[in-house]
Amino acid sequence: MDLVATDSPHVLVVTGMSGAGRSSAAKILEDLGYAVIDNLPPQLLSLAAQAHDIPEAHRHLAVVIDSRGGLPTDELRYAMQELEREGVLTRIVFLDADDQAIVTRYEENRRPHPLGLDTISESIEAERHMLGDLKEMADVIIDTSNLNIHELRDQLTSQFAEDEIHRPMRVSIRSFGFKHGAPRDTDLVFDVRFLPNPHWVPELRDLRGTDAPVSDYVLRSNGAEEFVDRVDDLLEFLIPKFESEGKSYLSIGIGCTGGHHRSVAIAGELRKRLSAHGINASVRHRDLEK
Repeated sequence: MDLVATDSPHVLVVTGMSGAGRSSAAKILEDLGYAVIDNLPPQLLSLAAQAHDIPEAHRHLAVVIDSRGGLPTDELRYAMQELEREGVLTRIVFLDADDQAIVTRYEENRRPHPLGLDTISESIEAERHMLGDLKEMADVIIDTSNLNIHELRDQLTSQFAEDEIHRPMRVSIRSFGFKHGAPRDTDLVFDVRFLPNPHWVPELRDLRGTDAPVSDYVLRSNGAEEFVDRVDDLLEFLIPKFESEGKSYLSIGIGCTGGHHRSVAIAGELRKRLSAHGINASVRHRDLEK
């Protein structure tokens, strides 16, 4: 889910799961020129905007809200509606991650979960329930399960940096294997498991979709060229529509069984097609080494 406004938000509410990267996101936004306030009660949102002379001074405010002080979503919704009536553009970005990623991060850092239940898993489950309504309100959801700090910075910069707003849309293509779980933060997902699987060709099994023999095998298989043509046509139609609505970032997932062969080859070919249209596209192979 991505930003739909035609300008960067005056007030950005940063929230999400503990351990999903809220603090890192706040630091990144501060680097991007946002004034950052941590753990602000929603009823003070309007006062904070006034204190920072927003939007008159063309400043931007990021407010971090988490589960420590409870989550009065009705109060937050009212406060944001009040700001919108005053001409202040507001957005919510929700940082999420899968349970195992959060557990691993807490175990590595040896820090207690803020809810402090008997186990980290119980705390995560309780917090996820608490945050359900807030996640539904979010304009942007970023799944950080497989992101490093640099990739998180890229995503936040592409959507919220003042000097990035009017540039052409960025397209991110991610190959993945369904057996490792589909990515949750993609806008469009395409399943290429209908193509012949190089895994069952002995001489190709240990190669990857980035290797020419595998790529050639996949792209010359029955239906592959037509599939890429149709997706290319669809994106050529959709991307200008998205851009006209102010969307600055599009995430595309290409999935096969293990994320080693078919999805990798198709993702690479799709990037070439988009680049030929002058579209700035990048490729990441999530499960290539799994």
